Amino acid sequence: MSQPEAPKPPGKSWREINQERKALKRQRNEEKIVKREKRVALERETEAKVQEEIEREKKYAEISTVSIAIPGSILENAQSAELRTYLAGQIARAACVFCIDEVIVFDDIGDKINTKKSKLEDADGVKVARKSCVQLARILQYLECPQYLRKHFFPLHKDLEFAGLLNPLDAPHHLRMSNDFQFREGITMNKKVKPGKGSQVNVGLLQDVSTDKLLNPGIRVTVRMLPTQEGSKKFKGKIVSLTTPRAETGVYWGYTVRIANNLSQVFTQSPYKDGYDLTIGTSDKGTPINDLPTKQLKYNHALIVFGGLHGIEAALESDEQVQAEDASLLFNHYVNVLPNQGSRTIRTEEAVLIALSSLQSKLQAINEPMVFSGTGIAVSSSFPIAKVQSENITADNSLDLSRFD
Repeated sequence: MSQPEAPKPPGKSWREINQERKALKRQRNEEKIVKREKRVALERETEAKVQEEIEREKKYAEISTVSIAIPGSILENAQSAELRTYLAGQIARAACVFCIDEVIVFDDIGDKINTKKSKLEDADGVKVARKSCVQLARILQYLECPQYLRKHFFPLHKDLEFAGLLNPLDAPHHLRMSNDFQFREGITMNKKVKPGKGSQVNVGLLQDVSTDKLLNPGIRVTVRMLPTQEGSKKFKGKIVSLTTPRAETGVYWGYTVRIANNLSQVFTQSPYKDGYDLTIGTSDKGTPINDLPTKQLKYNHALIVFGGLHGIEAALESDEQVQAEDASLLFNHYVNVLPNQGSRTIRTEEAVLIALSSLQSKLQAINEPMVFSGTGIAVSSSFPIAKVQSENITADNSLDLSRFD
């Protein structure tokens, strides 16, 4: 006999089916709401980070700076091409030693004497100026640039023919390949990148760094090196402003170079929003520098102007845009950097060292950068390598080989 068939389970009523559908729909709506809230929260978090970054960059841009203005005509007083180059190197060394943020090369002679003009690319674009001004600015730019970037920015040029004679700046941002520091200078490379990825930047390491911004190739940038992920050999970085390394770490990060075609452009073409709030002129006709009070010259952006062979007075006479007859009226302070001098004249490169050394005790920055206390920058006399604690180390192992990098 065949087995009787099992009774079929009773089917779901329309009411039960509708309830299940409504529950499923409610669940999907709740999931959509949760996803939307997560997306909105993520967007708010991203926006807050961007705003925080903007505020931080704005804060860093307000760090107090010191600028010096040098007449380009000082090179015309040198007797040979080698001496002209070495004279420019002395100005660069002085600017680096005293942590100058901006060097302005101005024409103190003007068009009264017909001289050759030349072109140079500075922070304001391509400038046409007196040949001696352009040469001085080009050498200053060359020495400030890290060695591994010079071949990209400085092709063979007559102005740099004797640049090999110059003493290196040995600035902190001239990092060697063996130095491990959180910031590095680099150049954007002309390499294809995946959609949504940033430029590849050469920062002087064995391989390029992937960054967060897509920029045109051939641009000099400052890169914050990000920690490498475990097991990954690729370097990643973030492009930051030029002022960020000094603002975050306190380490001096070089100077910028600007060309002015006359004395008035030194003041009117300032890169800072509110210009220079403290201006100091140097002349043997000024008041003795010792009369200035100690730490009383408060500034946010200070400017120190040096004269050429005939002083600032000659630069004022050649500038038709300035109506003032007395050069001291252009400055907050008009000082004599070395009263009772033994020589009839003090050369400009000497005046720069004397003035900056004397003014160190007179100036008081409103937003002074922090003092650098980190590690990883290039070893030099200013930034010595940490002493080895072990007493059992041999003499051969204690040698500093960093100078051969």
